[in-house]
Amino acid sequence: MVHHLSRELPEVIPGATFNITQPIIDTVTEVVTGSSADLAVILSGPDLGVLRSLAQESLDVVRSVPGAADSAIEQEAEQPQLTIQLDREKMARFGVRVRDVQDLIELAIGGRVVSGLFEGERRFDISVRFAASARADANAIGSMLVPTRAGARIPLSQLARIEVVNGQSIIARRENRRQIAVRTNIRGRDQGGFASDLQQKFGRTVKLPDGYRVEWGGQFDNLERARKRLSLVLPLTIGIIFVLLFFTFGTTKDAGLVLLNVPFSFVGGVLFLWLRGINLSVSAAVGFVSLFGVAVMSGVLVVSEINSRLRHEETTLHDAVVAGTLSQLRPVLMMIVVAMLGMVPAARATGIGSDVQRPLATVVVGGLVSTLLLTFFALPSLCYLVNKRQFGPRPEPPSSDPLPNAQPGRS
Repeated sequence: MVHHLSRELPEVIPGATFNITQPIIDTVTEVVTGSSADLAVILSGPDLGVLRSLAQESLDVVRSVPGAADSAIEQEAEQPQLTIQLDREKMARFGVRVRDVQDLIELAIGGRVVSGLFEGERRFDISVRFAASARADANAIGSMLVPTRAGARIPLSQLARIEVVNGQSIIARRENRRQIAVRTNIRGRDQGGFASDLQQKFGRTVKLPDGYRVEWGGQFDNLERARKRLSLVLPLTIGIIFVLLFFTFGTTKDAGLVLLNVPFSFVGGVLFLWLRGINLSVSAAVGFVSLFGVAVMSGVLVVSEINSRLRHEETTLHDAVVAGTLSQLRPVLMMIVVAMLGMVPAARATGIGSDVQRPLATVVVGGLVSTLLLTFFALPSLCYLVNKRQFGPRPEPPSSDPLPNAQPGRS
C-alpha cells in the first residue's frame, strides 16, 4: 500500500511532496527531534540563500543513496508576496498619518471585526473587508483612496510603493540559528546502514562554508540514542545474569554453560528477521533483551538437573546428561512454547502499531525456536565435553565372584 501511494500520488498531484507516516509517530518524532522523517539533514547558518543552495545539493545526494523515499526539503521555497512600502515624505506632504494607511490596509485586505452575533450561547464575530475585485492585485490595491486631514482622498499608489516580490514563507530556527532541513524516509534497508552511506557521501560531495554546519535528526536520532543506551544495558545485563548464575551454581564453568543459551537465542532471532525481510531496529533490539530471561531459565533447568545426577557415584556422565536432559524436556517445552505462541499474533500483525510489534515479536519467536532446539541438543553436548575430564569413565565396582584360576579346596 505504501509503495502504491508513493507512486500514484505524485502522478495525480504533480508538484507536491509527500511524507507517508502515521499521525502519532509524526507528531511525537517532530516534537522530539525536529523532523517527522526517518532521517533529516539539518543545515544551519546565517544566510537563507546559501542554506537553500546547500539544501538542494544535499537533496541530490540523499536521492542518490539506495533506500531513500519521500525525499524533499522541509521548508518551502520562496513564495510571491505583496509588499507595501510607505513613503513617509509624500505622506507628510499630503498630511496623511501612518496609522490611517495601516487601518485602511487592514480593513481592505485582512478584514476587521465590527460587531458580534449571538445564536443561543454561541457568539460569532462579524468582520468586513473590501470585495475581492477591489483587492485582487497590486493595481487594485494601489487605487484605494486614503483620506487626508484636509478631507481629500489620495490613491494609495501615490503614498507607497506596491509590488509583488519573492520572499521566504517559512524561516525555521535551531538554537537561534536559521536552518533548512532535508528529510527522507528509508525503505528496504536499515536506518544505520543508510545513514552511514549518506554521511560518507555527504562529506565527499557537499562542502560547507565557514559559519555553516550540519546535524542529523529524525527517527535516526532516536536510534542513535537507543543504541548508546543498549551498548551499556546489554553488557550490564549479561554481567548481572552471570553473577546470579555464579551464586546459583558456585562455579564459573556451569554459569558459563548456562550463559551460552543467550547466543543460542540470538541465532533464531537474527534468522527470522532475515527470512521476513525486517531490518534491525530499536524494537528488535528490545526483543533480543527480552529473550535473555527465557533462554537463561531453560539453561538453568537442564544444567541443574545434569549436575544433580552427576552427584551420584553410580551414574556415568553419559547417562547423567541424557537422563537429565530428557527429564527437563516437558517443563522447558511448556515454558518456551507458551511464550512463543503468545507472541505469534504480534509477529503477524498488520494494523496500527505493527511497525513496532512485528520486529520485537519476530525476534522473540525466532529466538525461542532456536533456544528450544539448541537447549536440548547443543547444551547437553557442551555439558558432556566440559565435564568429560572431571567425570570420565568411572571404575567398575569389584566383583564378588571367585577368580577364574582359583582351585577349589579339598575336603
